[in-house]
Amino acid sequence: MGHDTKPQKRSPLKRKPLRNPGESLQEEIHSIQTEQLTPPLMMAVFGILFAAFEWWRWFRGAPPQPLGFSFLALIAIGYGSYKWIILRRRVKSLRLGMDGEKAVGQFLEALRSQGCRVFHDIVGNEFNIDHVIIGSRGVFTIETKTFSKPARGQAYAKYDGERILFNGLGPERNPVRQSRAARDWLANLLFETTAKRYPVRGVVVLPGWYVDSSDDRRHDTWVLNPKALPGFIEHEPIVLKEEDIALASSRLINYVTR
Repeated sequence: MGHDTKPQKRSPLKRKPLRNPGESLQEEIHSIQTEQLTPPLMMAVFGILFAAFEWWRWFRGAPPQPLGFSFLALIAIGYGSYKWIILRRRVKSLRLGMDGEKAVGQFLEALRSQGCRVFHDIVGNEFNIDHVIIGSRGVFTIETKTFSKPARGQAYAKYDGERILFNGLGPERNPVRQSRAARDWLANLLFETTAKRYPVRGVVVLPGWYVDSSDDRRHDTWVLNPKALPGFIEHEPIVLKEEDIALASSRLINYVTR
């Protein structure tokens, strides 16, 4: 007697698609919601259900143990509430960053009309580069930092070439150092895969903030409002030929979709 066998199938896609702006943050939000937040909330729900069942037994006259289960339910509720508050703040911060990356990514797409290649969310070793631009004026790594603005007054960022102050206050992590690390990593990746040294510039963009910088162009890392970036790139000298742009882009695509 013969057995029906289903034909083997495979994906019609030859390689993975390129990543979207903010995709790493979206994955982290999903991980928090499914792996970190759900278990304590489920503990709280089951604790409430067990306690309610015991109180129902007490009401019906059966020998209950409501106090013990109520105590366990309170512990579960307290733990779940604590995790909810902590993770809710983290998710709110991640969503703000994700929205910022999406907005900047959509803005950068306009550079394609100028012959630039634009990539998003390049994942490295325990870090990611938000955006990469490859064009005739060089290679640029874009680090998007979306910080909340004050409810009133001006959103004012001061950059001195080494650190950024937001209305006089510095962030916990230095975005300029992050940008330099991303720049160096990409420069090494391109050299390893093309045997050519590409000029890579690190850029930090601050959506919604006015950036005051003393002579931005002399700094090895730019800190800009996203709207200023196309003008800065346009005033750079032409350093790459079309074949260089195509080679670097193909190697980066191979890295992302491997």
